[in-house]
Amino acid sequence: MRNYILKRILLIPLTLFGILCINFFIIQMAPGGPVEYMLAKYRGMNVDATSSLTSTSQMNASQHSESSYQGAQGVPDYLVEELKKQFGFDKPIYVRFLKMIKDYALFDFGKSYYKDKTVSQLIWERLPVSISLGLWSTLIIYLVSIPLGVKKAVRDGSSFDVWTSFIVVLGSSIPVFLFAVFLIVFFAGGTYFQWFPLRGLTSSNWEELSWGGKIIDYFWHITLPVLTMVIGGFASLTMLTKNSFVDELSKPYVLTAKAKGLKENQVLYGHVFRNAMLIVIAGFPSMLIKMLFTGSLLIEVIFSLNGLGLLGYEAIMTRDYPVIFGTLYIFALIGLVLKLISDITYSLVDPRINFEAI
Repeated sequence: MRNYILKRILLIPLTLFGILCINFFIIQMAPGGPVEYMLAKYRGMNVDATSSLTSTSQMNASQHSESSYQGAQGVPDYLVEELKKQFGFDKPIYVRFLKMIKDYALFDFGKSYYKDKTVSQLIWERLPVSISLGLWSTLIIYLVSIPLGVKKAVRDGSSFDVWTSFIVVLGSSIPVFLFAVFLIVFFAGGTYFQWFPLRGLTSSNWEELSWGGKIIDYFWHITLPVLTMVIGGFASLTMLTKNSFVDELSKPYVLTAKAKGLKENQVLYGHVFRNAMLIVIAGFPSMLIKMLFTGSLLIEVIFSLNGLGLLGYEAIMTRDYPVIFGTLYIFALIGLVLKLISDITYSLVDPRINFEAI
């Protein structure tokens, strides 16, 4: 196992390089970019958008650009060149790529194009929100899914199993964002009740609240986002738990334990539980990855939560390349580490699994 872990750790930098390489060149080929974004704002007469770019030279309106940038027509040459220089597009693409790889190896993600902060500062400010959503959602999913899955396995084929299966299938088939919209309409002042706040993770008077008030305010704000993620994510774990228990209940050792006169709860929780829960417990890191990466993006955007998902979305909309690649790098790194932890957990809970033989 030690050799397998060492190989996986050594593969992490190579995997990150491949991810960055593919995404870098795809984004370079995609239409639009920070230069075109700023040119569009300039042509829209948004003076604030280019106020930080004006040089000491005067605008010569008679000079127009024949640049390859869409939207550059009618824009002074010097402004296009200044934008290219500011964003680093005056250098060849391979130079920009090699510089990015070198900086990222040192965890230097540069500075945001539009925010007066480094990418590292933005990530560390937003990371706690995404981790908070992922951890709470994963914890509640396990607390709901495991007891429900066990009860469905014990009462397999009963009316309880049938109607709960219908709810589970319904929960997994409806997109998460629809649940979010439903909760907002009914409970966040959309149409009916205004029991929960619509946006943010804390109130505007957060600093003035006591410790107890801060805790209550935090859970008040996080209730609807976490509930949305739980509804959209508990189905697979519930069915995994049920199928694992059903499989164990049919094995000979369970029949032997019942023949010895042990009560149902003794058999279920004394013998079956620890064997059936191996795969469920080992899947915790994978579930956390799912909640962090696939579940949080839409939720953060819908509920205006300042996490990495919303940061990445804003960066894509504004073509803020340093933030796009910085968040991608962090997401990929966390995902690779959690995946390694997941494999190690599988091996620890079930010694029969040998990844070195793969």
